[in-house]
Amino acid sequence: MGRLFGTDGVRGIANEELTCELALSIGRAISCILTDKEQSPKVIIGHDTRASADMLVNSLIAGLCSMGASVINAGTVSTPCVAFLVKELNLNAGIMVSASHNTWEYNGIKVFGSDGYKLPDALEDRIESIVLEPEKYVSFSSKKVGTCEQLENAVNMYSEHLKGSVSENLSGLRIALDCSNGSACVSAKNIFSSLGASVDVIAAEPSGFNINEKCGSTHIELLREAVLNDSLDVGFAFDGDADRCLCIDENGELVDGDQILAMCALDMKKRGKLKNNTVVGTVMTNFGFNKFCKKNGITFLPTKVGDRYVLEEMLIGDFIIGGEQSGHIIFSDYATTGDGQLTALQVLSLMKRSGKKLSELKSVMKRYPQELINISVSAEGKLRFYNDTAVQSAIREAENELSEDGRIVVRPSGTEPLIRVMTEGGDKELITNVARRVADVIAQRL
Repeated sequence: MGRLFGTDGVRGIANEELTCELALSIGRAISCILTDKEQSPKVIIGHDTRASADMLVNSLIAGLCSMGASVINAGTVSTPCVAFLVKELNLNAGIMVSASHNTWEYNGIKVFGSDGYKLPDALEDRIESIVLEPEKYVSFSSKKVGTCEQLENAVNMYSEHLKGSVSENLSGLRIALDCSNGSACVSAKNIFSSLGASVDVIAAEPSGFNINEKCGSTHIELLREAVLNDSLDVGFAFDGDADRCLCIDENGELVDGDQILAMCALDMKKRGKLKNNTVVGTVMTNFGFNKFCKKNGITFLPTKVGDRYVLEEMLIGDFIIGGEQSGHIIFSDYATTGDGQLTALQVLSLMKRSGKKLSELKSVMKRYPQELINISVSAEGKLRFYNDTAVQSAIREAENELSEDGRIVVRPSGTEPLIRVMTEGGDKELITNVARRVADVIAQRL
């Protein structure tokens, strides 16, 4: 089998790929590692609104308790809420059951250490080793059984923490929140309205089967309509576990993660708060962001795709802001992972302090045209990607054709059975044609 953990935890179709048995084994493996260091470790676990959440959460709890760990069940919360509570409650680990922006039939398992950060690859590999060969590591004892308790005020604790990240009253701002029928449903309206904003909430009626369905950060059409129809100041779209945020300005135009990074970083620089004068992004960050950074004397550091890699670079260099075009933005003064609701608060704070509309704030960065094509591939095809000579040859030819006028990034998705082809440059027709040619080769070969 391929590596159990992708760029954002374990993920698959619930009850087919991500089964109760696998969740039980992962729970046991996590408990094994924790009990090596701690006599009676405590783990907090939360989940989004998917129908499969109870099934997988209870399987994880059974696995954890069977090896001596005790569990605090936070219920329906966001991923950044779990990361916050691990540190806040001085616990040994945190687990979030969510497949983020994927549709309802998928689910996933994300693990956080006692510091609130996602686990490094080496520790994920240890968990995987125990899952694959339990007979080497797992032993049971009637004297080594954990317990489970419910945490009733998880959402309130997290909400108060977020509200403390801004000092401005948001009265006078009229906003829309697209909760993606996911985790943000339990917290977003209260957070923003209690700070004075006038709030319209959409996609906040989860059924277990409608998370991310034609809503949220992957489908911003619903939010655009809400902003334009009611002449609102701004709209924010979260994903299923609320660790992403994209914006819609007052004109109905998308403001992506790169633009959010740019406006917030420039504001930090002007206020003397941009630590080490650096912003961290990824290889997928728009070329226009590089131009923005050079113009404003800001250092830009790109990493591999995945907010975990952005965060690793931020920790190494002691930087305070980084993120991805997809809307994973990390403000390390307040969070250990991407946080959509925190990001929205920082944008509103900037709007309030500056007195500027979002369309004006985002204009500090010019976006270069990009073409992104996702090609569905088999599991075997995804593994063959790096060694297929025809595919690699097509990529090299594309690089030569684009030369200094653009670039191409081709990579397997860390969370889905896809190969992503992204081209970028000043000539839209050229980058589109190049992307399609490479995509055709990948589709034929993989």
